[in-house]
Amino acid sequence: MSVSSNLIFYDTETTGLLKDFSQILQCGSIQTSRSLEILHEQNLGCAPLPWAIPHPMAMVTNKKTNLFHSNISHYELMRDLNRQWRQWTIDEPAVFITFNGMAYDEELVRRQFYWNLFESYLTNTNGNGRLDILLMMNNVAAFAPDVLNIPLFNGGPGVSLKQADIAEANGIEIGDAHDAIADCKLMISLLEKINAKKPELIDFFLSISTKPGVQAAVQKPGFLGLGEVFRREIFKYPVVPCGSKAPNDLMFFDLSFDPDEIFEMDTQEIYSLVQKPGKSGPFKKYGINKTIPICPSSMIDNKDIFDMDFAILEKRAEQVRANTEFQTLVSQAMADKIDNWNNEYDHIEQMIYAGGFPSKQDKELMADFHRIDSAEERIKICRNITDERHRLFAERLICQFYPQEAPEDMTGRYQELINQRLNEEGPWGSMDKVMAELEKLLDKDHPEETQNILEETKEFLTQRSASTD
Repeated sequence: MSVSSNLIFYDTETTGLLKDFSQILQCGSIQTSRSLEILHEQNLGCAPLPWAIPHPMAMVTNKKTNLFHSNISHYELMRDLNRQWRQWTIDEPAVFITFNGMAYDEELVRRQFYWNLFESYLTNTNGNGRLDILLMMNNVAAFAPDVLNIPLFNGGPGVSLKQADIAEANGIEIGDAHDAIADCKLMISLLEKINAKKPELIDFFLSISTKPGVQAAVQKPGFLGLGEVFRREIFKYPVVPCGSKAPNDLMFFDLSFDPDEIFEMDTQEIYSLVQKPGKSGPFKKYGINKTIPICPSSMIDNKDIFDMDFAILEKRAEQVRANTEFQTLVSQAMADKIDNWNNEYDHIEQMIYAGGFPSKQDKELMADFHRIDSAEERIKICRNITDERHRLFAERLICQFYPQEAPEDMTGRYQELINQRLNEEGPWGSMDKVMAELEKLLDKDHPEETQNILEETKEFLTQRSASTD
């Protein structure tokens, strides 16, 4: 089992919760060794983009209103982040570690590298891997409750997997919550607690942070424990892989079901079960390119956890692994499912996964764009980019960097963008709705700090709105 000794923890603070349109205001990163010794830190902040609408509750949460007046641009933040992460991974690939990052932070970082003409998939290419501690905690809650205290939510019966709640339940000082660097240190502290009692569990999760790592782990003999927390309830499944769909989908079979009974079903019945996997059925689908909350059965100390003898589960696992005809049928059923993926988008921010990868020529042009600090040269490069998405992003950057030198057609589209985002309602939100919500919040009693943040946000948004009148 190969385990990386190069770990990079990171967290973001943003203008809102919209993956396609909210902007990163702060990104904190900490590089550690496998022993969780802190080696290096990076803390970056930037001003909101000219068309960004910071959401008042996001600002109350992250308290980053000081960045409203930052002289650091969003491009500079993403450039410096890209440089640092590449430097930290020159000698050895890293595992990039987040808390709920698969659903949020990772998606924002990918998108905002994309907005700024950088390679979007830095965290899972060139041998790098990704680990989401929140998903790891699903497995800990299910199968290793003695390793970490999993708190109840409001006294139970449900559990809470909020990072701050878990930290408090385990005697970890929370510090400055919702500061990116502080949240990175909180993640490190949580892993230190697990490392002290069950380091092999961390090693296993690090080993499955890449697609090859997952593929190797699930093919080993025996079965796996799959832990899920859904609507604050813990679910525990004994599973074994039983099919896949290129490039990333993996199907598990729940061994609490008798494989022989499933094998005897006709093709249509199996197709129906595979194409509608769920908590109550025999099939569980996961993305092989994301953290999967599994662990080997050998790491489960409580042998009574499934109300079924481990020997029976191991025998069933062997049956599924040996039935290649069944695996082929499951894989075919996965491949035949029609994915209702809508590639029709109106805005380039939404097109990161819809427009394919940039060509070799465009990649070279974008590298030149970052290398050459000249309005004339960057404009020329921009004109030659063939992918419309990247060309329009390059235009936006030129208009921010060189407002006087930018060509008239570029500035026209740029001003149209700003007017649209600040004055019209769309998938990015609405200035009118945000201001109305802000006024409602200001009418309520708040602690002084919250009141100040709301007033600072109002002042910023008022000025921003006035600039387009």
